Amino acid sequence: MFQQWRRRRAVKRIEPGDGSVLRRLRWWQVLGRSLFHLDLTDSAGHAVRYSVDARQWKTDENGYLKVFLYRDGHQHAVARAPALFPVEGGTIEVDASAFGLKRCHFVTDHGAERQLTPDPRSAEGRRARFEHRRPALSRVVGVISIVALLVGVVLLLQQIAVPILQIPPIAEEIGPVEPVIRLPLWLTITLGVAAAIASTERALRLRYHWLLDAAGN
Repeated sequence: MFQQWRRRRAVKRIEPGDGSVLRRLRWWQVLGRSLFHLDLTDSAGHAVRYSVDARQWKTDENGYLKVFLYRDGHQHAVARAPALFPVEGGTIEVDASAFGLKRCHFVTDHGAERQLTPDPRSAEGRRARFEHRRPALSRVVGVISIVALLVGVVLLLQQIAVPILQIPPIAEEIGPVEPVIRLPLWLTITLGVAAAIASTERALRLRYHWLLDAAGN
């Protein structure tokens, strides 16, 4: 019931596109623009290509990322993330985090889903190419990203827990509480940067976990 309500709300947020032509992805946009493609067949049997274009610097008045859907290279619809675009045979679903997209999938009317294909020139496309060419090294990079985020989660939990445990009524019951892990400022900053890089790397693969990546945000 709740999911259906969310879907109806997302569909209502869709606005018609202005028909403008999809612009080529430039090298200086690599870290801030996501571009994905989906090839389908319409009811008449003609091939049609949908493109999802999301640019981190394009948001609405409330700060939500705006997602642009192109049909055969022309702007077809616009919605804020999380966005749902009805298309032939299903729906294109797009959602974002602070570091990029966390979902860009085609969900069929029967419930099957697959990720859209990243543009070869995009950061996501380059990451996918790296994974294809160097699968073992790609897995190592993925593991390092998870470890960096786990460290960030532990430090975040400590930052949350210690002030709570130091509240006088609680401290009187359990005794004085001090941080278990004390880090110099330079290391704290370094770990924060590492967590941000790890979240970005995972976003390039459209990987998202509510605890790991939300902590990285």
